[in-house]
Amino acid sequence: MEKDLGNYRKSYEKGALLDSSIAGDPMELFQQWFYEIDNHFKEDESNAMTLSTIGLDGYPKNRVVLLKKFTYDGFIFYTNHESEKGKAIAANPNVSLSFHWASAERQVIVKGVAVKIAAHLSDEYFESRPRGSKLGAIVSPQSSVITNRSVLEAKLESLDLEYKNKDIKRPKFWGGYIVNPVEVEFWQGRANRLHDRVRYQILPNTSWKIERLAP
Repeated sequence: MEKDLGNYRKSYEKGALLDSSIAGDPMELFQQWFYEIDNHFKEDESNAMTLSTIGLDGYPKNRVVLLKKFTYDGFIFYTNHESEKGKAIAANPNVSLSFHWASAERQVIVKGVAVKIAAHLSDEYFESRPRGSKLGAIVSPQSSVITNRSVLEAKLESLDLEYKNKDIKRPKFWGGYIVNPVEVEFWQGRANRLHDRVRYQILPNTSWKIERLAP
């Protein structure tokens, strides 16, 4: 099989990242960009991000997860701690996140350290989830080999009956992580492949070093 993609070309002309719009803290610029995407551009899931970890086999692995909150401290998502990514983070908490907002011709790439958030915060978020999502978190032994899908469906049906008229508590193996950034790069597509790239790097005094990179 062979397909030449050499003629796939696009001119990026929807925006610019000017020095005058660069905030002193990357989370302020991220908030600005995120709200612009959410309000003015068509994205199926503006909070979708690619999480990259180093697996126990030594290989990097990427998967799309959903950003559920961001603060000055970092980016929060939720998952099964016993999943492949959970085990990878336990062994090596250095991770990368990337957001690709194609409609705005923008990317944000984050290097950071993933840390479990406080249990009560995971409890609060779990309580806000729909009932089916709560049961699904309990049912799925995430990343484990299963015989077939019917195993999951049968277990879901059983748990649905077990928890009828009962509160569904967060399982201890499920919860949130916050990725505390050490480096954040903002990429804005520009014409003639002269894209804007601005990188923030954390310094020992917790201030941010800001540099413009060649595309």
